[in-house]
Amino acid sequence: MIDLDLCYLPATEAIRRFRARELSPVELMEAVITRAEEVEPTVNALCVRFFDEALEQAREAERRYTGSGSEPRALEGIPVGIKDEVPVEGHPCSEGSLVEKDAIADHTAPIAERVLAAGGIPHARTTTPEYSCAGFTHSRLWAVTRNPWNPNFTPGGSSGGSGAALASGTATLATGSDIGGSIRIPASFCGVVGFKAPFGRVPVDPPYNLDQYCHDGPMARTVADCALFENVIAGPHPNDVVSLRPKLEIPEHLDGIEGWKVALAVSPGDYVVDPEIAENTLAAAEILREAGAIVEEVEVGWRREEITRATAVHFGAIFGADIGTHLAKHRDLMTPYAIEMAEHSLAELERTSFYEGLEFEAKIYGELGRLFERYDLFVCPPVLSRGFPAGDDFVGHGLEVGGVELEDYFEALTTPVFNIASRCPVLVVPSGFADNGVPTGIQIVGRTYDDVSVFRAGAAYERLRPAAEWPVSIPL
Repeated sequence: MIDLDLCYLPATEAIRRFRARELSPVELMEAVITRAEEVEPTVNALCVRFFDEALEQAREAERRYTGSGSEPRALEGIPVGIKDEVPVEGHPCSEGSLVEKDAIADHTAPIAERVLAAGGIPHARTTTPEYSCAGFTHSRLWAVTRNPWNPNFTPGGSSGGSGAALASGTATLATGSDIGGSIRIPASFCGVVGFKAPFGRVPVDPPYNLDQYCHDGPMARTVADCALFENVIAGPHPNDVVSLRPKLEIPEHLDGIEGWKVALAVSPGDYVVDPEIAENTLAAAEILREAGAIVEEVEVGWRREEITRATAVHFGAIFGADIGTHLAKHRDLMTPYAIEMAEHSLAELERTSFYEGLEFEAKIYGELGRLFERYDLFVCPPVLSRGFPAGDDFVGHGLEVGGVELEDYFEALTTPVFNIASRCPVLVVPSGFADNGVPTGIQIVGRTYDDVSVFRAGAAYERLRPAAEWPVSIPL
């Protein structure tokens, strides 16, 4: 029988029990593996598994905690899902693409390097859409990853496998990356916590370390776990010229937010929102008020069309151009959504110059920057829709949100704003559920490089709204 209490045990509590010798890392790993064997036929979040190796590493962690080996490290014995795009030397690294299906990593990326150095156990790779270029998770290589709360819906993307693994109890922590919302979308749809750190806080492999939209980061089930993980992976790295020094540490004990001013935008600018998202966002704002914050609704002059164009131009110059290099040789192996993403962004770059895109970006941040002259934090939902159907690639059609037919599902996301405003830290925490059972979330956005404030707000919020009741069974 599966011990669900262990499957959903926070990393911080697991480490406390390991140190007190009340729990063995082997027991935790066995529970997570057993859970995976039960739910993975439905969820499909773990594309490559290293269960035998993970159990051996858990036994080594057990020896450390019992004093038979070296001192335990920060994540000693914790099962960590590693996103399929993250290289770990000697491991498969397909990026969810048939083009790369036989690729074996020849080096280890900084985020994985730090997980390993801290004693985290990479028991599985988590699924991604092809080249991590979508806000949902399915591919020709790994098929459809489903939301544990309602398998008819996606867990989001591109770190959808990581979000689904956390929500289904098959990982205790998981890595994510975020170039347009890829940590925050699945955090919202899966009811977990995700952090997009400011640009440079968490080192990234070159050359994407030079793309200000691009962020690696932590995903977890609690704010405390997310802070623990962030402290492991943050800090300067010799391979990343933009990595920030000195290293910032999120304090273990976080003060409250009494008297702080919080700007709230349920549907920023001309964005439209599903009623359930709006209702849950307003309820989350009440929790922040209960925590002592002064929350005021504000108007933000953002326009979907400008944000979509600015993002497409930026992608056309870097991300879309990278994916586009595969089109000539491997188009027949690629997914329709990856082809469309590359072609659309490259076409937008021809229509709108990179310089014009920067002008859009400056205008978009200007709205936020002016708010931060008067407010300590900004809050809005990351996803304005109550869910995306699992397996839908949204090629050739859009999405209805709030009674409005959008041309592109991308217009249901506010996340790209904060890749444009890349120096702003953003923490996603759960806000409730839609009536279809899919979780919803809020983004807590801080001033540039003010990571500690968003974690203070997240911790204050979570003290009043504890972590979700996790699903004990997943419908087939």
